[in-house]
Formats: sequence, structure tokens, C-alpha cells
Amino acid sequence: MRLRLSFIAVLLCLVAPVARADEGNGLAVTDPGALRALETRGFGLAQLLDPARTTPISNDALFALPAMTQIRAALDDAFARYLADHQKHEPRASIGVGPAHDVQQFDQAMLTSPDARFVLAGIVNRMDRAYVAPDTCGEIRLIYRLTRTAAGTTPPRLPMTLNLVLHAKDPNDASVTCADLAGRWLNSASFTETGAARADRLLKPDGPLATITAAHIDRIETNLQIAHRPKSDTQEFRTDYLQKVFRFDATAKQFREAPMENQIDRDRLLVDAALGRAFRDWLLAPNNLRAFDRGMVLIPEKFLATSSLSSTPVGFAPSALQPEFGLMATDAKGKGVFSERDVVAALERAVAQGGALENIRSLAGFARRLNDITCGGCHQIRGIGGFHFPGADTLADQSQGTVPASPHFIGDQPRRRDIVIAMRDGKAPDFSRGFSDRPQTRGNNELAGSPLLDGWGATCYRPKQKGVADKSFASWTCAEGLACQQVGADASSAIGMCFVK
Repeated sequence: MRLRLSFIAVLLCLVAPVARADEGNGLAVTDPGALRALETRGFGLAQLLDPARTTPISNDALFALPAMTQIRAALDDAFARYLADHQKHEPRASIGVGPAHDVQQFDQAMLTSPDARFVLAGIVNRMDRAYVAPDTCGEIRLIYRLTRTAAGTTPPRLPMTLNLVLHAKDPNDASVTCADLAGRWLNSASFTETGAARADRLLKPDGPLATITAAHIDRIETNLQIAHRPKSDTQEFRTDYLQKVFRFDATAKQFREAPMENQIDRDRLLVDAALGRAFRDWLLAPNNLRAFDRGMVLIPEKFLATSSLSSTPVGFAPSALQPEFGLMATDAKGKGVFSERDVVAALERAVAQGGALENIRSLAGFARRLNDITCGGCHQIRGIGGFHFPGADTLADQSQGTVPASPHFIGDQPRRRDIVIAMRDGKAPDFSRGFSDRPQTRGNNELAGSPLLDGWGATCYRPKQKGVADKSFASWTCAEGLACQQVGADASSAIGMCFVK
């Protein structure tokens, strides 16, 4: 069975009932009315960056703030580089703002327009990231969506999000512990209030948002749809997404461009042989390889890039649009950073020293994890239009309804909740994660039979040879009555989707 990629987008929408059922776990704020109220009570982007302000501001004023000037400069440079690369590789295809062009570029003017602003679209608990900085109890993310404000009664949302990432707590504040904070978030699952009343409850002295201040700011993450290529007689549908990270310099009170966590700088590693060897040796060391297997590796910054350009659709097989796969040697001369022999030997050493690995049990599993751990690679998988959390549309007619989160986000909620419960109970959390394609089966396996795990439309594994299964993906099966079938035109891909037999 072959499905057009345009139909795959429809499949992603089918997780909406599951998504809505899972919003009550206490680890996200998605109620539009509550978010509107919170934005006027100190949680607007401008108020957090400049506490003297009391109301939201438009983008012309936002990017004039000293804290934001370097973000604007870095995004301008990224746009210029993208345009130059396009003109170099596709000189006959026009690029610009609007449908008159072969490649429709993001309207860069919206970044400093008085008719656009970033609206609070969601708040997400990421205490599951406490393994990165245990003393801050992980992170809280305030997600803002770019919105045009001067167009009619239902302002259109633009394809850009800005995540303000905060430490979950001040490491120097002894008045609240990780266990206390975890309990506050979990307790919020029982709140019955909506709208402004819910915002009030979240902000009470014992509420999960009561301790958050501007002093907790760590960084800003941006993700925008830099260009879109509509399908035509001469080109296939494709959309490119630019991602960047800016860390807050508390001394200078400015955000500065920074390496992106685990965003492997593939091009530099392939050009600089010495650096490539250093990365190979570092990642294949048994302890680092085990962290890589568990999804908890933190790659040193000298191997990382400051930008990610990811594209959709990419299908489900290695391709030129998933560049981290290019780190594997592809011929007998060993071009690439990792040779098959090196990886096989390293996997055997890791198993011999510490027992079986959880996820990476083959060359294909290793290669897939290389893409999976990067910012760009993760965002290519099971997103909604290139975003894992598009967020609530707080300015729209609420009768329209919105699905604020992607299948990837919803499928990861049981793992995140287990971690927060363990922190509340004073137990050692299991921070490990599986591949982005398939959620881990934890606890009572509440996702069984759903499109997020093994139900209709779920990602699954198709052995290339009958009776010979890749150990990294052998558990990616379908529920009873379904079969793993080919998606798209690539018959060689071992990864498919579960559909009726």
C-alpha cells in the first residue's frame, strides 16, 4: 500500500482525540483563556525580558530591546545565507514573499513589524530534562507563537515559534525543592477551573507558576518556516525550517547565539578530519555510547553547530534531507566519520562492559539515533508543520478548536510524567528515552492501540528480509488486525505505518 505524503498530514490530525485526552496530566498549560490571562500577569514575553513593562508589545518594540538585538542580527544573517544558497543551487527558481514565487520565503519584515507580535501559546513542564542540570530541577518552557495583529477579527498565526526556556527553579532558592515543584505541577492536573480562574489557581503561592521569575531565564529557541515550495509540475512539495538557540548573558543582559544542544555540525566534521576523528572517539567511548543509546548524551560544544535547517517531508528512510546519516561511511574507502567496523566494535565493547543497550542494537539503530538526537532531526519526525508544540490559538474564535501539540509531544507525555512522579516521590528518575518515532512502553502502556504507538497510522518496522529483523526496531510492531505497510514511493525503507491488512 502506497500513500501520498499529503495524506500523511491527515494521519497526524487523527491523534487529536488522544492529544486532548492527555492534556490533563498537569505538565502543560494549553487552556486559551488561561494563557490570555497569564500574558497580562507577567508572563508576556516583553514583561519577562523587561519587567518594567506591564503589557505585551509588538515586534518593532520587542526587537528594539537591548536583550533582543543580537537575535535579530543572527536571524538576518541566516536569511541572507539561505537566499545566497538558493541562488547558487536553484538560480532559475524565483524566491520571495508570496505565492507569485516558486519558493515562498518567510516574510522577514514580520520580525520587526508593528503589526505582529509573539503571543503566549503554551507553557510546558520539562522537568524530565533535570539530567542536564539537576540543581535547577529541569526546565519550564514558555512558548510564543508569532501572530499578525492588524488583520480582521481572527488574526492569522505565522509559522514561527519562540521558546523562552527557564530553569524550573533557582538553584540558590532553598525554599522550594524539586520534589515540591514536581508535586505542584502534578496537582494542577486536578484543577477544574478554566480561563482567568485557572490562571489565578496556577499563580497561587502553592501553584506551579508561583515561583517563576525573569531571573530563571536561560535561553531563547527559535523555529521558523524559512521557505515553502508548493508542489507543481516542476517541483515536489517541500518546506524548510530554520532553528537557532540564544543563551542569556546575565552580565550583558543580552541573548547571544550559541551552539545547539546535540546539533552535530556534520559539514565541519566531514571537512576537518582531525575533528571528525575526535568526535568518533568521543561518541564511541563506552560511557558516552551508553548515554547516546539512552537519549541522554550531551555532546561537547566543539562538535556542534549554531543553526539547523531541517525539511519536511523527508519520508522515513535516510535521505539527503537527514544529513546526520551522512556521518556514516558509505563506501570501502571509509568516507564519513564512522565506519561500520568502528560502530560494531564499539557496540560490542559497550555491551561487554555494561550489559545490553536499550535502543541501539544495530548499525541502522546507531545511524537513526545520530539524526534523532539533533534538533533538526527530531523536528523532522512526527511534527505538525515542522513544530512539536504549535500551541493554543489564544486569539482565534475558540469554536474553531486547535490541536496544540504533535504526535511526538503527546507520545512522550507518559515518560515525562513518570519522571516528574519519581521526582515528587524522592525516587531516582529514569530519564532515558526511545527513538522519536516510537514512544517508550512505560507503566501500564496507556498508548497501546493508539496512533501514537502501534495503532492505525503508527510508525512501525518492515523487515527487509523475511524472518530477519533488525534488533533496534524489532519491537516496532502493529496492533492486532493491522500490518506495517509501505509509505510513499520508497519501497526500500524498513520503516512504514500501521494500516488495516
